[in-house]
Amino acid sequence: MSWYRYDSENNLILNLHVQPGAKNTITAGLHGDALKIKLAAAPLEGKANAALVRFLAKHFDVPIGQVILKQGEQSRRKVVVIQCPGYGPDVLFDELQD
Repeated sequence: MSWYRYDSENNLILNLHVQPGAKNTITAGLHGDALKIKLAAAPLEGKANAALVRFLAKHFDVPIGQVILKQGEQSRRKVVVIQCPGYGPDVLFDELQD
């Protein structure tokens, strides 16, 4: 299984493994069948989830409202839907090559 797929409405669905409390918010590569993202936010009171949504909205060039956390609100494993993304999933790997 891939870490991303598109649904019938061309929305991007991401399988993520999130590590809160990191030094910086970055994409850290693949973690099994998920993409690992390190977040510079604590896993308290939804701060890590909010940081994840902002990070994804910025990278996919969409408003925050178009990034929907479908599963894993209190888990490291998350399923996120990006509605009508401005870029494909490879945009998350661009910073790995910098």
